[in-house]
Parts: sequence; structure tokens; C-alpha cells
Amino acid sequence: MSSGLLMPACYLPNVSYFHAIKQNDQPLVIEQFENYPKQTFRTRTQIGTANGILDLIVPIVHGRKERVRMKDVRINYDHPWQRLHWLSIQTAYRSSAYFEFYEDDFREFYEKEYDLLLDYNTEQIKLILKLLKMNREISFSESYTDVEGGIDYRKAIHPRQPSPMSDPKPYYQLFEEKNGFIPNLSIIDLLFSQGPQSKNFL
Repeated sequence: MSSGLLMPACYLPNVSYFHAIKQNDQPLVIEQFENYPKQTFRTRTQIGTANGILDLIVPIVHGRKERVRMKDVRINYDHPWQRLHWLSIQTAYRSSAYFEFYEDDFREFYEKEYDLLLDYNTEQIKLILKLLKMNREISFSESYTDVEGGIDYRKAIHPRQPSPMSDPKPYYQLFEEKNGFIPNLSIIDLLFSQGPQSKNFL
């Protein structure tokens, strides 16, 4: 693989994900050939609510194969998770300064059904880069391999790993008086709070 910034395809990625992109000007490459890793941010995002952190998890179709490439993972619509996720987001952020400003941009992801998880997550990443005014083209890995002369974040952005963003810049959060500042939530937490100024906190 040529040099680049190799990133996993995460669901509504957290703040440190976009911090990594902003801090590195190498070509942005999304990993699609990795074996889908369970219990990671590929299917999970974290938002801030009145009761603290809430995990939102996208269900996937589990086939007979133990190992499935990320590009082949399918989303499961057997129960109405989209409605529940959007309701949770609305409940958490409807009072945020910029929720109404971005609401229509994100609503689509909870009304339209995407077959593949990779497509679903990548379209979100493209939208968020646009909203952050980060002009970055996205390409996809052509095989699963090490990065030559690049930066590999495939395993660094993980629920069980410390955030790659060592010194996060605090910003106003709706429930900060009750919960304190919670770093590294989904980027939507920052966007709904700070709007066009969000990029400055990365």
C-alpha cells in the first residue's frame, strides 16, 4: 500500500477520529479489507445524555462465516434501530445550539436503509468532513496490508484504547453541569454544540 492516513470506517466517529485527520495531511484511506472486528467503533458510537454516555450500536447480519471482511458486513434491519437511534439523538441534542442547523443532514441516515455497513459509515464520514470544512478526498484500501510510510489508525481508535487525542480541548456540553465534561464523544456532540466553530476544537 502507498503512504497515507489509514482509518477504520466507524459509525458517527468520535472527536479524536477527526482530530487525527486534521492533524495529518496525508491522503485519507478507509480500510475495507480488514476482518470485521467485534465490539469496536465500526458499529458503535457514544453520545452525551442527561444520564451520561449512551452507546448507540448498529446491528449487523451474522452469517455462518466467522471472519467477514469489513466491505461485506451487512446491516440488520430486523428491529427498528434507526428510529431508536434518531430518537436518542433528538432527545440528547434537540436543545443544542446547532442541532436544528444540522438536523436534516443527519436525518437521512435514519430514514434510508443502507445494505452495507461500509457504505453507511463512509457516507457519514464524507458528510462530517464537509460540515467541518475539511476538504479531504477518500479512497479505499486495495488489500489488507501494512502502511508504507503512512500512519495507521485502524487499531488506535478503539473503545478499549486510550484516545489518540492526548489533550482534548473542552467545549460546552449540554449536560456538563451534571456529568462534567466528557471527552471524545461522537463528533455530532461537538457539531451540535459548536457548529461552524467545531473545526477549531480539533
